[in-house]
Amino acid sequence: MSSSRDVVIVGGGIAGGALATVLARTGLNVLVLEKTEIYRDLVRGEWVAPWGVIEAKKLGIYDTLVAAGGPHLSHHVSAGDEFDSFEESEKEALDMTALLPGVPGPLCLQHTVACQALTSAAAAAAAAATVLRGVTNVSVAGGPKPLVRYTHQGVETSVSCRLAVGADGRNSVIRTQAGIELHRNERHHLFSGMLVEGAHGWPEHLQAKGTEGEVNYLVFPQGGGRVRLYLGYGLDRKSFLAGPDAQRRFLDAFRLSTLKHSEALANATPISHCYSYPNEDTWTDSPAVEGVVLVGDAAGHNDPIIGQGLSITFRDVRLVNEALSSTATWNAAIFAGYAAERAERMRRLRFAARLAAVIDSEFGPEAAAPPPPRPRPPGR
Repeated sequence: MSSSRDVVIVGGGIAGGALATVLARTGLNVLVLEKTEIYRDLVRGEWVAPWGVIEAKKLGIYDTLVAAGGPHLSHHVSAGDEFDSFEESEKEALDMTALLPGVPGPLCLQHTVACQALTSAAAAAAAAATVLRGVTNVSVAGGPKPLVRYTHQGVETSVSCRLAVGADGRNSVIRTQAGIELHRNERHHLFSGMLVEGAHGWPEHLQAKGTEGEVNYLVFPQGGGRVRLYLGYGLDRKSFLAGPDAQRRFLDAFRLSTLKHSEALANATPISHCYSYPNEDTWTDSPAVEGVVLVGDAAGHNDPIIGQGLSITFRDVRLVNEALSSTATWNAAIFAGYAAERAERMRRLRFAARLAAVIDSEFGPEAAAPPPPRPRPPGR
């Protein structure tokens, strides 16, 4: 079989669903190819920074995410070994509603729910995008006349298009097929996450982070007693969360003396697997070649320790949409501005993430010791 589309998007996650929604609303003929039959809960971005909320509003998908159940968090507490007490930190909690005008703090929403909401919005757009699930054997040939091949329900299909989009995540097949090189910095620590329910003792407006002993912890409530928990830990502890009892050891690690309400978290019920992954950043020199452009993690991802992944993705989608809307001639050159902005954005975020990793996810006596005094300049 063969057919023709304006845009074929490979990957129906956050990036693919958001872009499909935006493009379909402009009247473009969009096809989304997603390999999963259902969205599975994995350790993926579920926290949208205030600047990412603004991007979602600009894209016109903010209401979709809120309607799917995404609550805003109004306050942030930094806690841990270096602070006097959680109670004292709570008195000085950061009011996140004051960070950006019109944004009532960061937005939290389970990844699988957000994916479903966005792909449903794409399918309901004015020029409804077609979303196919359970797609296999996808291959993309770029160039002036891109061609996408795939198998769906046992039928092999070829689709010609004006543009193919790789929105297929960190291990992007489309990136490899397009010949776009991925750079990677050194690994610093491991990161793990798990979704729990029944944590009703945790304040639903409050997010928290801190370092105690050998773990860096992060807490992001999603409403109704559901909380996404994260742990950062050293590369030398690879077996810490391995094995069949990983969920229990993960929750036991939240029995923390520096975290008020920690028992509510440790006694909660796991409703996801417990996955661990390394923290490094990745990036591309340019996310576009002739006939193909990458968005979201496929174009390179930031260390999750600072939680900017979804905001990065929404900015990517906006810039790609603006590039496509700016001209009737689609070629790699129209993405030059997107490539330049993304390169600088990711460079700055790598710097910020590296600082956070050193401060929050280095453990042991040397990490806890105060820095040595700086030498005085001669003559002072």
